[in-house]
Amino acid sequence: MKPAERKSDPYYDLVDDFDLIVSSFQSQYGIRLSRELLPGGMKWEEFKDLLVGIGPETALGRIVAIRAETDQKIIKKFTADQRKIWNDWRQRRASTMSPKDASAAIEGFRRMFLAAAGINLKALEGSSGST
Repeated sequence: MKPAERKSDPYYDLVDDFDLIVSSFQSQYGIRLSRELLPGGMKWEEFKDLLVGIGPETALGRIVAIRAETDQKIIKKFTADQRKIWNDWRQRRASTMSPKDASAAIEGFRRMFLAAAGINLKALEGSSGST
């Protein structure tokens, strides 16, 4: 995954995934966010720094790993639950995608399906003049 992709899509939502964040802070840092987020507790900057450091063996880390997966060989081996997590995240991203990003995603799918069908993309693009 490219660093720019990671920055633009952290693969988690602070509101919807808050239960995973709470669980992950408890298991990784031993921090109970219900106490730390009270006035006078943890500052926003500290929270963000700790959130970025959440490891792959936490509840949030496991979900993020599934959502961020791009290797089709691994995706094909997903369980039904993992597939649902992966698909739900992609559908959510698609619903908030800009028209330019949506066009790029559609073009990516087109290329993937053509390649899966055994169609030579270079020959096809050369004959149609498109890229």
